[in-house]
Amino acid sequence: MSAVMKESPSLRERFGALLRRRSEAGDAKREGRPIPVRDWINVGQTGTPARLLGFDQALVTVTIALLALGIVMVYSATVALPDSPKFARYASTYFMSRQILFVAVSLFAALVTVQIPVSFWEKASPWIFVVSLLLLIVVLIPGIGKGVNGAKRWIPLGVLNFQPSELAKVAIAMYAASYMMRKMDIKEKFVRAVAPMAVALGVIGLLLLAEPDMGAFMVIAVIAMGILFLGGVNGRMFFLSIGVLVGAFVLMILSSPWRAERILAFLNPWDPKYAMGKGYQLTHSLIALGRGEIFGQGLGGSVEKLHYLPEAHTDFMLAVIGEELGFIGVACVIFAFFWISRRLFHIGRQAIALDRVFAGLYAQGIGIWMGGQAFINMGVNLGILPTKGLTLPLMSYGGSAIVMNVVALAIVLRIDIENRQLMRGGRA
Repeated sequence: MSAVMKESPSLRERFGALLRRRSEAGDAKREGRPIPVRDWINVGQTGTPARLLGFDQALVTVTIALLALGIVMVYSATVALPDSPKFARYASTYFMSRQILFVAVSLFAALVTVQIPVSFWEKASPWIFVVSLLLLIVVLIPGIGKGVNGAKRWIPLGVLNFQPSELAKVAIAMYAASYMMRKMDIKEKFVRAVAPMAVALGVIGLLLLAEPDMGAFMVIAVIAMGILFLGGVNGRMFFLSIGVLVGAFVLMILSSPWRAERILAFLNPWDPKYAMGKGYQLTHSLIALGRGEIFGQGLGGSVEKLHYLPEAHTDFMLAVIGEELGFIGVACVIFAFFWISRRLFHIGRQAIALDRVFAGLYAQGIGIWMGGQAFINMGVNLGILPTKGLTLPLMSYGGSAIVMNVVALAIVLRIDIENRQLMRGGRA
């Protein structure tokens, strides 16, 4: 014990080192030199600073871990699908192979995206938003948009089907961040600051509800309103707009018999009236989670994926994870998404502290997206939210969703890299 105390720096030595660093910073400021920054430098017991990292390795590691787990769970959830007449033409590795392809494409896109300065995205954000609106219109044109289960949400591109609503999530985060940066001087004047954004959000909402895709509209609305709030819009009027938005969602539900029936099935999924109808997915998701208990049935041991639980590889991926990996597996996934959201908010705060408002609001908007969509998907699987057609980010089967998730995170990674360059006294 005494040997450890001798080797470790004392409190007086640490305080002296802090005073010396402050003195160096003061001298540098007076002489016009760059101020030495010590963030992200680990100081060991010897007092020697470790190598300054150029990017957030932890964020990359957690993201890749979720992508890898998603590939494994997609294979586990779909290995028995060829036994069904609907998927008789497919090999047992079909969905896993495509998921690997999607992840490979997304990682390549991320490598390209991370080379692009954030200033480019700031200038291009209005045009990206316009392109996303045009694609949401194109998907509704007969003969172009592809329909699945009564919803036209995809544009066939050969290897994958592109879903414009996924691009719209990235576009709304960029547009809202750019908009709030341009409207900083009038953010207390609610009508002038928010009305144009409300019109843009309304147009997106009408296009998405025409598909229909209410789940995507909910996520986009949460991203936009979150960025408005973080951008400093007047609090009272902001909460009034939230009330209006919630009222609009309630009105849409009440005016649609099948949406209202879904809510009733959510409230009592075990009712015989709903158990084989609107409540079927929820009841089997709860059965799967219940079978998993603490440690799960083991990888590949799910019974519910054997044609009992519909969409097990997309919307109800968490139920399969719960059945096979148990409470421990579900808790790890929940913690991973919580950590990612928290880290994105931290990067955003650092960018705003460096007077990079667009970059900061965008990073926090992506944090809202990742955390919010993961929360909704998990809430549906756990029976605390009504069933919605939202996938689990980074993990559920899907091409355009995986690609846009990773590209959005790559832009945040670029923001973090530029933050570090600025804090070292360089240029973004």
